[in-house]
Amino acid sequence: MPFPRPLRTTALVALLLATAVACGDTGALHAAGATPTATSPAKLWPNLAPAASPAYDFDEADTETVQGVTVPGDDIRKVDPIAVVRAEIAANPSDYVGSRAPYRGTAERIDDCAKGGDRSRCPVLKPYYRDLTGDGHDDLTLGFRLLPTKMTAVRVYTVEKHKLVQVMANDDAVSGVELAGRSVIIRSPSELAGYEYRVQWTWDAEQKAMLLTHDEFLRTGSRKHGVRRATPAPVPSATS
Repeated sequence: MPFPRPLRTTALVALLLATAVACGDTGALHAAGATPTATSPAKLWPNLAPAASPAYDFDEADTETVQGVTVPGDDIRKVDPIAVVRAEIAANPSDYVGSRAPYRGTAERIDDCAKGGDRSRCPVLKPYYRDLTGDGHDDLTLGFRLLPTKMTAVRVYTVEKHKLVQVMANDDAVSGVELAGRSVIIRSPSELAGYEYRVQWTWDAEQKAMLLTHDEFLRTGSRKHGVRRATPAPVPSATS
């Protein structure tokens, strides 16, 4: 999402004064032209009946306890990221195992992540650690390639009651990921040149999960050809 730039008022005033002196300006105020008239929002269909059901459920608040992965001393930095990806593969065989599985290449190459394997073929990306939940302890942001597609899985994990819990899952064609405050910002290419998708997931203490708080389509100014955005895979259902 776009972040506001700080206003440097003093520097701006100094620059304007210097420009005025250089041009022989006497210092008098000049009109900047007509100011556009402010237009208030127009409310459409005021008599429209309220919706009978909630908006489409994006499964934003789903969380999942990772089975088979321990957290030594409740320190998430001691968790093996490769073991975490292996656990997801084991929990979702229809996605990863078999000739018809959409992400079979990830499972086929996961052994290359082990010691002695061809690390250039390893689908797991470098893990990052930051306190995203605000509890004073690091959380894990993990990414791995969903092969043979061009999508990337982005996951966030935290520790709850001595267990590793997935609190965010996003699968998409990814061109960049950023961490800002309590948020994960994911940028994806668009089929329209000069634009990109940008989604923001933010920690919600009441839901104890990362919620999709922003979904934007923004101009980047790039002249590169656009790329069709991948269809995100379903988020795993919540488990206790």
